[in-house]
Amino acid sequence: MAAEHETPLEGEPLIRPSTTDHALYDPIVEACRSVYDPEIPVNIFDLGLIYTIEISEESDVHIIMTLTAPGCPVAGEMPGWVADAVLAVPGVRNVDVDLVWEPQWGMDMMSDEARLELGFM
Repeated sequence: MAAEHETPLEGEPLIRPSTTDHALYDPIVEACRSVYDPEIPVNIFDLGLIYTIEISEESDVHIIMTLTAPGCPVAGEMPGWVADAVLAVPGVRNVDVDLVWEPQWGMDMMSDEARLELGFM
């Protein structure tokens, strides 16, 4: 039996794809856009902090997210804010939010709108 390894296999994406074809995907994205890092005037979705939104057939949601830095003062609270926002979406049954540090967040993960808002464009 092969040993479990932490690093992805070659060709495996660093960030798992989201369930974009589910009817709840767009409302969940909008819910994520309602959450802001208190130190940055851009929502966490456009900042690129939401890596994956997985939605099961039963409308259970699993979100994989990161923060701009491990020392972020709201690190303990942000996943709860995201879970509360997504749980308020009609039709969502359950929400589980995992905070990860790999891959590390970088400014290249921000949307063009976020870059413009922060003066990087």
